[in-house]
Amino acid sequence: MSQSATVTTPFRGFTEQDFDVFEIEGLAPRMDALIELVRPKLHQLGDRLSDVLTEWCGEPMFPHVAKHARRTINPPHDTWVAFANNKRGYKAYPHFQIGLWSSHVFVQFAIIYECPGKGAFAERALAELDSIRRSVPGSYVWSKDHMIPTGMVHDNLNDEELAELFVRLKSVKAAELTCGIHIQRDEMLRLDGEAFIRLAETTFRTLLPLYKMAMA
Repeated sequence: MSQSATVTTPFRGFTEQDFDVFEIEGLAPRMDALIELVRPKLHQLGDRLSDVLTEWCGEPMFPHVAKHARRTINPPHDTWVAFANNKRGYKAYPHFQIGLWSSHVFVQFAIIYECPGKGAFAERALAELDSIRRSVPGSYVWSKDHMIPTGMVHDNLNDEELAELFVRLKSVKAAELTCGIHIQRDEMLRLDGEAFIRLAETTFRTLLPLYKMAMA
């Protein structure tokens, strides 16, 4: 293989135009802009990060870029690429995500309501609550609903509140849980694209114990 064939195209980061996609009115116009502007970057992130996740997770990790195919009226408010150990899909499996809203970019671990193993993961997490408290950085954000952009900062949760996230995940059928970083729009616009790749890698590495706990 020639040297030129092995050169990795630098990731250029996200732009104002990418974030502004989510301000476009109407499903078709927003999807057209998303497909043109944002989706190629998500595919690039998928290609760039799936190999390192495969190495760390000890199993093939496949990227899945959100298609929003079920939408018929309401345009998406966010979009993402997910990484899971199944080639056909990710929703039924613990996975990692990178995505963006109009306000911020997120890099996170996720276990959503379609995952049949979420109850077992919640039980393990409750048994290992002290280690989760120590291993998750204070600035990381937990969310009980991937459909809303806000969440709860790890340092702001006491032990009871942290435990309640896992109790709910176990006991509520539609419950889900994500944990990771939020990079606000202005900060992301100042961040070099390759620096973002390194930050995403660091974040996934930090979240790896949660993933392995979910896969145990």
